[in-house]
Amino acid sequence: MAMQFLLYNGAMPTTSSAVKVATGASIKTMMQVFLGATPNAKIVEWGASFDASAAATPGVVELIETDVAATVTAYAAADITAYNAEALLLTSSQKAAAGTTGIFQISTSTSGFTASAEGSITATRFCGAPQLIAPTTQFIQQFPLGRDGLMQNGKYYRIRMTFGSTVNALCYIIIEV
Repeated sequence: MAMQFLLYNGAMPTTSSAVKVATGASIKTMMQVFLGATPNAKIVEWGASFDASAAATPGVVELIETDVAATVTAYAAADITAYNAEALLLTSSQKAAAGTTGIFQISTSTSGFTASAEGSITATRFCGAPQLIAPTTQFIQQFPLGRDGLMQNGKYYRIRMTFGSTVNALCYIIIEV
């Protein structure tokens, strides 16, 4: 079996819970992943949830592959969670390498969260169908039985959101390598 890793749109929580990130009226990359030397990986699952207290106009939530990086807050190696037994069995140095030079590239222009600039995208591919999601609910898409989303080396994978008014969000992706 392959290794699976979980990443979400924030730093690994320690003494407090996961930090929600504000969306907005313009498109915002909530998290971005860029593969390192790994030739290909698979998207096993992705999702998002929101904390609005009243029903409102749904927002657009999408998982895309693109050729241009957003400027993000870089993940630290500790922010990438070993999700299954194979990934948990990695040694400390292997886990650190997975988060820096191995499986994922980590920097403000590769893998991270909460984009401050979107970049000028010239090509995209949907990895999950775009969704209209109410700001009081959540969305999860799994890719079972070999129907997983292929991730190509040298491409950026982003979860992006656009809402009519700001709502706080958590989102995640589970990747298999």
